[in-house]
Amino acid sequence: MPQARFTLHVRPEELLRYYRGRATMVAVTADDGSCLRFPAASLRPFVTREGVHGRFLIRFDAHLRLVELRRISG
Repeated sequence: MPQARFTLHVRPEELLRYYRGRATMVAVTADDGSCLRFPAASLRPFVTREGVHGRFLIRFDAHLRLVELRRISG
């Protein structure tokens, strides 16, 4: 199963674009340099008053559909 790790820092003001529907996908650069896109709605479990910050692991199925997004340490 394809997977990648990345660091994400999204300020609360930026999150409003996702909630208002102006942006539906998140684009990040993984640690290996690859570019990833996934649905912004998948960030909801990680939203705090400070936004979304941390290290994440993302997994895709064989068709490159999002299977799992979870926060990781380090």
